[in-house]
Amino acid sequence: MTPVTAFNGKRVFVFGLGGSGLATAQALIAGGAIVTAWDDGETGRDKARAAGVAVADLREADWSAAQALVLSPGVPLTHPAPHWSVSLARAAGVEIVGDIELFARERRLIAPDAPFIAITGTNGKSTTTALIAHLLREAGRDVQLGGNIGTAILSLDPPARGAAAGRVHVVECSSFQIDLAPTFDPTVGVLLNLTPDHIDRHGTMENYAAIKERLVAASGTAVVGVDDAHTRAIAARLARAGGRVVPVSVERALAAGFSLTGTTILRDGLAVADLAGIGSLRGRHNAQNAAAALAAVIAIGVPGAVAARGLATFPGLAHRMELVGRAGDVLFVNDSKATNADATAKALASFERIFWIVGGRAKEGGIAPLTEYFPKIVHAYLIGESSADFARTLNGRVPYSLSGTLDQALRQAAAAAANDRAGEAVVLLSPACASYDQFPNFEVRGDRFREAVQALTQVGPVSGRADET
Repeated sequence: MTPVTAFNGKRVFVFGLGGSGLATAQALIAGGAIVTAWDDGETGRDKARAAGVAVADLREADWSAAQALVLSPGVPLTHPAPHWSVSLARAAGVEIVGDIELFARERRLIAPDAPFIAITGTNGKSTTTALIAHLLREAGRDVQLGGNIGTAILSLDPPARGAAAGRVHVVECSSFQIDLAPTFDPTVGVLLNLTPDHIDRHGTMENYAAIKERLVAASGTAVVGVDDAHTRAIAARLARAGGRVVPVSVERALAAGFSLTGTTILRDGLAVADLAGIGSLRGRHNAQNAAAALAAVIAIGVPGAVAARGLATFPGLAHRMELVGRAGDVLFVNDSKATNADATAKALASFERIFWIVGGRAKEGGIAPLTEYFPKIVHAYLIGESSADFARTLNGRVPYSLSGTLDQALRQAAAAAANDRAGEAVVLLSPACASYDQFPNFEVRGDRFREAVQALTQVGPVSGRADET
């Protein structure tokens, strides 16, 4: 745990008592804050009480006594409308922050030079975060890995004084978390790419991009992918402002920065690593992730040759092209992390005969951008609240079933794929949607798929990853 001493002796309200919210409340208490917490759900309130956190309805609280409202990132700050706790805080002039901001303030107090790498982007950020952590561990560093990738940041060990301590915090940041972190200042910030996502929470693409930009704008070194218009503009703005910018491209050669030729990653035009034969990093999207990871670890002093050797032993990431079972010629692939069309495109491009499980809470544009992959889809199984819209997109192009639930979709897809006689088939969960209509997060969705696949008769375990086949 990282005790938050910045609010020692001060009253702090915490709203949202999921995993990160409860960890935040405990870290504040450990640092001496007087905490009152609340959640709209009874389950969260019960867990907080059991952990010794004071729980009271913040609608009835004295907001004039509060120094801050710490908001869980899943709670709406601006769109589609501010949560009632946000409105009460603003009316009382109380600042609103999140757990990433609390960590940043604590780091400045106790170990301002401690290395801190923060990663964001629309797609690839979890793989890049995990890869950076892996490369640092291979280089002998003490890695504290967390944030949006799973472990709440305040559950990690605290920053250590001096670079000689060897501890590095590697933190994935969602746009929700960045929006609640007005002063965080990573040693290295990584922005991979930007495509429309979470527009329901940010209002416009411009707002979404501006929030993502804040991460790299506040960083000592900004590693920025420059293969889309939004990130190119951000890199140019940062460079004009005098920031240290390391551009990354897998679409064009760069004289300065990291780029790709074939399977070789170049740094300032010179080869630094070769991805040939590394199944967990197959594809141009993973080449971008690998190049950004190399840039980040080199920026904090890891020798390039050491970092490059670490790429070959990267095991990959759960819920991203994860091969979870095989029954004869049928593969079962968990790509639950694909929460938008751009991410799902990477999976659809990797297979030829697909029984596709798709749907959930739709993102802007739905699955219309995936039409070029429709000829690969034998049948689609629609789940969640997006089903009617996706059915309209698929109508006349791809056969589909309105399956409703993930379990039903898997049963239908597994049966159909087992009867397919046209060669190797893939039952692919790649939803192109958020999970929130039926599951708390994509991890729970992917875990459910994996468990259900492994419970099927005739399905055996498979070693390796789907992108190694």
